[in-house]
Amino acid sequence: MAARDYGQYSGITRGLELVGERWALLIVRDLLVGPRRYGELAAGLPRIPSNILASRLKELQAAGVIRRLPRSRVIVYELTPYGRELEPVVLALGAWGFKALGDARDEQVISLESMTVDLRTAFQAGVAATLPRTAYAARLGPAELLIRVDGPTLDVTPGGGPADLVFAAGPAIHRVITGELPADRAIATGAVEVLHGQGELLGRFASTFHVAA
Repeated sequence: MAARDYGQYSGITRGLELVGERWALLIVRDLLVGPRRYGELAAGLPRIPSNILASRLKELQAAGVIRRLPRSRVIVYELTPYGRELEPVVLALGAWGFKALGDARDEQVISLESMTVDLRTAFQAGVAATLPRTAYAARLGPAELLIRVDGPTLDVTPGGGPADLVFAAGPAIHRVITGELPADRAIATGAVEVLHGQGELLGRFASTFHVAA
């Protein structure tokens, strides 16, 4: 039974009944990055109360959106094929949300999962197909990501590795992605710190990952 019943018979209302409760789509977002243990989901969503996380997981499982699986003697949660159908919905919502993102507040952070999905949202496969293969190692607050672009293919994985450009940034990286902060200006003001490689490659990054604000 859905936690909320809107009393209307339509696809949109049924979809909202299944994933429209607070935190539900963020759980789906994080599971789009990969299977997660309960503690990993809690760590990625630090403000979610434990009882709400438990409730949302039960509701999403009952709806057939996620499933629990034993893995290496622990239980992990992952999206079902039905749940993975939400990926274009989540990416479209993210692109729409970029238009109203504004500046980050002091208490707002970047998680590995949120940045991974934001990069998927902003990825311009057509542009990337015209550019040389490039690897970026990004330290975005507490999140460290290796971002590999090979033509129209994007691969984002946790951690570092060999990269053409290594850079560090905070939430201001989103302003680079929206074009509000040009790449050269981001470096000049210290919003983005180049740790290794040529700073000009940040301009390539900004072309490859772009969502118009």
